[in-house]
This record gives sequence, structure tokens and C-alpha cells, in this order.
Amino acid sequence: MTAARTLEVMFFSGGASLAGRFILPADAKLTQPRPCIIATGSWLTVKEQMAQLYAKRLARRGFATFIFDFAGFGQSGGAPRQLEHPVRKIADMIAAVEFVRTMSFVDADAVAYLGICASAQYAMAAVARGAKLRALASVAGWFHDAASVAPFYGGDDGVAMRLARANAAALIFAATGSTPVVPAYAEGDDRAGMFIPLEYYSSPARGAIPAWSNTMAEASWTYWLTFDGLRAGSEVAIPAAFVHAEQAVFPDHIRAVAGAMRADVKQFWTEGDQIQFYDQPKQVTFAMDALTPWFLQTLGSS
Repeated sequence: MTAARTLEVMFFSGGASLAGRFILPADAKLTQPRPCIIATGSWLTVKEQMAQLYAKRLARRGFATFIFDFAGFGQSGGAPRQLEHPVRKIADMIAAVEFVRTMSFVDADAVAYLGICASAQYAMAAVARGAKLRALASVAGWFHDAASVAPFYGGDDGVAMRLARANAAALIFAATGSTPVVPAYAEGDDRAGMFIPLEYYSSPARGAIPAWSNTMAEASWTYWLTFDGLRAGSEVAIPAAFVHAEQAVFPDHIRAVAGAMRADVKQFWTEGDQIQFYDQPKQVTFAMDALTPWFLQTLGSS
């Protein structure tokens, strides 16, 4: 089955207009409801990156799928731009769920969320805050708290340096309305959001696509480095599934979050580093083969 139909839409969250895209199976009829899966990707990304890849694969397997740009990113409105703000993103997720559930071709009682990398922790928090979802899945889910994320940035000293920069950026925004930005990815640049070698973000054949602005609002550090993405696990009472690998980030956090949830949880383990799950055929195919029957069982077939 091929995904032959797309619908470009807008919806609203916190006063900002958000750009969304439905990707539907070839046989989809707008009068016939079917299960729908909302997909979002890693921090600082846009819908045309890993989210669209997974949504297209799921649409080929019969699901209605939906992707969108968070406020301040991509084609969506909202300011400040390029600000990684977990609370704003969680609110956008809840708004996306509410919007999707109004569509005639979506079964409002069979909507699931697929969070890839960092958006998995936000999606879990959205469920805890009342998002009306039937199921939650993650692929290479990044779940962190302040203690576990700090070593990525040089420990206490590196965190303190970035928080100072973020504080200065926030003062500039408050005084002038301008948003100081740094690269989202720049190998070797400690001001960048990501500074270790990551081919996905440097290769135009992978994630360095025209739709992506390789920038990050420097104020993002405050919210990223202090977010607790683990605590919401105990508040989740819907079926959940995790696709992960020991070589990916925080495998012990996957087990901890899964163990804290108050519903049926499946774990699917394979091989691969974090970035391979974004677009590499072996890891993407494993995720699709694991999650398709789980989604069918959990959501019901179309």
C-alpha cells in the first residue's frame, strides 16, 4: 500500500497557528474513520525530518498519520523562534491530539502518539496532562532529567556555562524582543545545541534538509537542562511500547519509565545507535515491524 494522499492543514495552540500534514493510505476515504498516529521527532527538528519518514511508513501500512511543526519551528507561527521549550511543546501536542480527533477520517477513540527521540518524553508528559490518546509509542526515546543530561554537556561546569548564556539571552529577549540564536548543530562548537559528530545533521541526504533551520534560541538551555522527562511515567495509564537499543541513549531510563507506567507496556530491543533510528533502513524497519502489529492490536484495524 502506498501513501497517496496528503492534506496540508493548520490548527492552533496558545494563540499560534501550527502547520500540520496528514499522510493517508491510498485507499483512505474522508468519510470513513480509521486509527491515526501522530508522529514527532527529536528536539530542534521539523516535521519533514524523522517524523515524516515514520509517518509515511505507517501510512503505507494502513494508518492515517499526522505530523506537525511545533510553535516557533518550521512552517508554524509562534515566538520566540527556535526555542526548545518543553512546556510549550507539550501544549502543542495536546492541541494536535484535540485537532486530529475532530477529523471525519479519524477514529477519535483510536489515536496514538509516536515520539521519536526527545519528543517521546514530551509525549509522555502530554499523556500525564490529559491528552486523549489510546496508546503511546517511542522509538529511541530520549528521557532525561537534570542529573542524567548534564554529562552530555561537561557536567556541572558545562551546565553552568550554558545556563549563564541562556540567562543572558532571556534578558536580551525581554529588553528588545530579539532572540539570540546559535547553531542547532555544529561539530566542535560548544555554543551549539549538538556539537559532537552527528552525520544526520550534517548530511543533506539525511537530516540537513532545506526545511530545517539549523539554529537554536540560546535561551533553550534553561528549559532543556532542567526538564524532568522521567517523572510523568507513573502518571501514564494507557498502553505503551518502546523500541530501543542498548547502544542508544539512556536504555536504563526506558526500563525505569516502562516499569513505572500503570498499563500494559511492551519493549522491543534491537541493535543500533541513537541516530540510526532516525532514518537508517535496518532500525526503521525493525521499528515498523515491531510497532505495526502492536498498533493494530491496541488501536484496532482500519
